[in-house]
Amino acid sequence: MSKRVLTARTLTTESGAPVADNQNSATAGVGGPLLLQDQHLLEKLARFNRERIPERVVHARGSGAYGHFEVTDDVTGYTCADFLNTIGKRTEVFVRFSTVADSLGGADAVRDPRGFAVKFYTEEGNYDLVGNNTPVFFIKDPIKFPDFIHSQKRDPFTGRQEPDNVWDFWAHSPEATHQVTWLMGDRGIPASYRHMNGYGSHTYQWTNAEGEAFFVKYHFKTNQGIRCLSTEQAQEIAGKDPNSHQTDLLQAIERGVHPSWTLYVQIMPAAEAADYRFNPFDVTKVWPHKDYPLQRVGRLVLDRNPDNVFAEVEQAAFSPNNFVPGIGPSPDKMLQGRLFAYADAHRYRLGVNHTKLAVNAPKAVPGGANNYGRDGFMASNPQGRHAKNYEPNSYDGPVETGRPLSAPLAVSGHTGTHEAPLHSKDDDFFQAGELYRLMSREEKQRLVANIAGGLSQVSRDDVIEKNLAHFHAADPDYGRRVEEAVRALRED
Repeated sequence: MSKRVLTARTLTTESGAPVADNQNSATAGVGGPLLLQDQHLLEKLARFNRERIPERVVHARGSGAYGHFEVTDDVTGYTCADFLNTIGKRTEVFVRFSTVADSLGGADAVRDPRGFAVKFYTEEGNYDLVGNNTPVFFIKDPIKFPDFIHSQKRDPFTGRQEPDNVWDFWAHSPEATHQVTWLMGDRGIPASYRHMNGYGSHTYQWTNAEGEAFFVKYHFKTNQGIRCLSTEQAQEIAGKDPNSHQTDLLQAIERGVHPSWTLYVQIMPAAEAADYRFNPFDVTKVWPHKDYPLQRVGRLVLDRNPDNVFAEVEQAAFSPNNFVPGIGPSPDKMLQGRLFAYADAHRYRLGVNHTKLAVNAPKAVPGGANNYGRDGFMASNPQGRHAKNYEPNSYDGPVETGRPLSAPLAVSGHTGTHEAPLHSKDDDFFQAGELYRLMSREEKQRLVANIAGGLSQVSRDDVIEKNLAHFHAADPDYGRRVEEAVRALRED
């Protein structure tokens, strides 16, 4: 046989051998049964069977894009984070948007919170800011999170989302009233990912060069303007194009219309947290802007689509415990729970070496993370034969800096399963009522109709009554109108 040289156009097997025929399987004679020795066929089928990984339990349906963040205002008095230390400084980012409750095959245009996760590829490592398009959340303790998500996902018996389950959980979770009011209001269904705000939702800590600590909340304000869909519009769009948000983001960037957001923060000196009228670490609450005004930080721009959605969007791994010097956690209990849960979800889905994937790898260090992690699925051993996998050592391996990322948090008292401390305005309904009273007459009408449409489908009267009590507690007019609307729908 003559020697053949493989070229860039030669189709090969996984082992690099040339493929003779990619159209016909090997058989025992013409028309005969297939042969087990057809390595190319078996390899293709086996690989195809394994092309999907476990989808995210929440935020499964997502879209993403690359871009940059540029500092526009001086915040060095509040944080020593390197990527925020100079006006005009740019940092590469990857942003993933998502719906929360439905599966990977769900529609984009649905009434659901939207995930808003930003990965900053800073010179001091990756900083992940994981939030939503709402400034609050349904619950304030992570021990309730699995139960909450179970109530919102498909029922084990019927295989569909059940109003009985959704509203029964909310009936027993009065702290959800604020977020339910957001979700059922006009901003519950964004017209696209480009036309919604993003929020860090949680409270984080910033630390400046002098070691002074501040608590902050992040607000990404869309520069495209807020645009939302009515329930009827969303149903029509979801039926015509279930991928409507993905399509919009992809096509906008491809035609050079680069979406952007202006980042603002609310800043609270750490000493003010204890006596603030709301618990500043309760993710079901906001900080009113009149108490802590928005301060501009910079501009986020998305200008490049991923080349491969699976490799770069599905395998993108965000974790709120990925901090950089100058930024750290707060005592926010939901944030504390997510510091573990997010990273562990990615270890389960992608493997312990998922941080070596291109979309997740830090750009601060050549070759990726510089530590003593070895082995596990997809280990590549880039350190070579002489590198050690322990520390300290005598072989010039990487060493600690001795510099904490953020200021220490003071703790006191006894261990135990404590409820969060109450502040002067800490009830579950005050801010929900404030939000309702900010709405126009038309906005209130749509809010009430959206709530009644779901609540009227609940089969148990006691569950309906518990939920109605929450709306009455938020605002008497709010409760009365929801009650009347539910009654009218149930009498039809």
